[in-house]
Amino acid sequence: MAPFESALVLLVPEAEAIVKDLRDRYDPSAAAGVPAHITLLYPFKHPARIDDADFDHLVRCAATAPAFDFSLTRTARFPGVLYFVPEPDGAFRRLIDAICRLYPETPPYGGKYPAIVPHLTVAQLADERQLDLVAAELSRASEGKLPIIAAASEMALLDTISGRWEVRATFKLG
Repeated sequence: MAPFESALVLLVPEAEAIVKDLRDRYDPSAAAGVPAHITLLYPFKHPARIDDADFDHLVRCAATAPAFDFSLTRTARFPGVLYFVPEPDGAFRRLIDAICRLYPETPPYGGKYPAIVPHLTVAQLADERQLDLVAAELSRASEGKLPIIAAASEMALLDTISGRWEVRATFKLG
């Protein structure tokens, strides 16, 4: 974790019962204080540079995006990452696009990826065989508990000013 960072996310408390233990062990962001979430924009601005105008922009942006429901039913992978797929993902993509239009100077993941895929990370491990074991453990932990039905009603601004990731503000959708 860099000394001071910020991110815009949708928190997914409905997933915590299933993913918290695995995230605590296998996702460095969880160990740094980030709850189960779907990232909208990371990295965002340096926390000291987030001002009243940014808060006004984020309030308006969130207000134009309707609240929505989604489910987490299946997992997928990026290289070294096991994640839940939010379905449907259109509302996430529209919200990400709206935020990115407001802040083109802070592209998602620093512009590292050509396409942004909404996801809830469960584990990040370089060893794909170990990731297979985590996937099997997640399958057992979620047996009979899927789909996870969740509601997106606000986006959260997280930052690391305290030395850990914490919610700095929330912005109501709709």
